Amino acid sequence: MNSPNDPASLTELLHRLRTETEGMDQVSVADILNAVGERSFGPLVLIAGIITLAPLIGDIPGVPTLLGLVVLLTLGQLIFHRRSIWIPGKLARRNIGRQKLIKGLDWMDKPARFMDRWTKRRMAWLVSGPGQYLMAILCMLVAAAMPLMEIVPFSANGGGLALTAFGLAIIARDGLLALLAILATGGTAWFILTHLPW
Repeated sequence: MNSPNDPASLTELLHRLRTETEGMDQVSVADILNAVGERSFGPLVLIAGIITLAPLIGDIPGVPTLLGLVVLLTLGQLIFHRRSIWIPGKLARRNIGRQKLIKGLDWMDKPARFMDRWTKRRMAWLVSGPGQYLMAILCMLVAAAMPLMEIVPFSANGGGLALTAFGLAIIARDGLLALLAILATGGTAWFILTHLPW
């Protein structure tokens, strides 16, 4: 599900998003998928997590749910080995101002450099081969919970953190980081269940 052209680090992914969207006023979901590679599992999950975490973007009502839908649709199709990914036109055309996107990416620069220093190839069996399908299913569960996260304050940050960790773990082949992502997923689920308004 991953490609040799995938970015090798979080810093490289942020750079790719900047360069691939240069000259645009508005950046659509389709533009983001093209920038990260629509058939690339790790970068796709990572960028959904980053955007959910980024201030000014992830706090916009509807954005976590939109990103959850993108992750669900694309990963579901990748698991079943579709040759091309289909996304409804209405969803693909949803956009955000590039200036706002760049501000969010700029905010991520320092954390990205920190995370890249600490990730390395270890316990790779967790994030490659059959393990990669388990990671995809867990990411889809996080994505499916995104609408609930919009109801429970601050829980979307936990979901964004889990997706970011899963995506980075897959790119860096870092199984230890994948285990931390699983813990973040469990912690977020517990937080949502104990803070639901009903």
